[in-house]
Amino acid sequence: MREDRMRSPRLMAAIAALALGMSGCGPRIDVRTVANPETGIGSRRTFRVLPVPERRSGPSSSPNDPMLVNSVSNHALRNDLVEAFEDRGYVETDTAPDFEVAYYASAKEKLDVTAWDYGYAWRPRWWRGWGPADVTEYTEGSVIIDVIDPTTKQLLWRGRGVAAVSDNERTYESDLKKTVTAVLDKFPAAHPDLSIRPELRERSPLGQ
Repeated sequence: MREDRMRSPRLMAAIAALALGMSGCGPRIDVRTVANPETGIGSRRTFRVLPVPERRSGPSSSPNDPMLVNSVSNHALRNDLVEAFEDRGYVETDTAPDFEVAYYASAKEKLDVTAWDYGYAWRPRWWRGWGPADVTEYTEGSVIIDVIDPTTKQLLWRGRGVAAVSDNERTYESDLKKTVTAVLDKFPAAHPDLSIRPELRERSPLGQ
């Protein structure tokens, strides 16, 4: 009995520590990705993040809407995208990029991707959606990242991350970064043996 009484506080302490550790892990991020079966990233090494086009319909629901060009969240999201692609070995450039990046994100409102036109077909013939729900509407806390061929405007790769949304602005921006990172962790890394234009070599994280 004495041994059981001694073990009990230790067991409770262990459970408390486990619960604390789990609470510090942040929100669970549901990530899904799909690649164009007809083409791939291949030898592409440079990228450009596209500017958000003018919203077709519906006003912004918040001054910190991640799709509002001048919002703090939008600025943070664009930086997160650049950093995540560079971590995968790609180099940002505004001149003749090998692929372009379009993005969609929501905070509190449902995300309707048809509100923005980046100039490519959202539903290519091979796209089957994520499930039975309408493929143009997504729940709160969604981030969608599309990789596009700059010449043909073909969708090459699509990633989506969904996580709980915080009411705290700084926490939300941190969650955005975690979601972008989680999604692009699934994106193919740049091939280290491929050469890039000489003027971009110094900016390459691969040292090419």
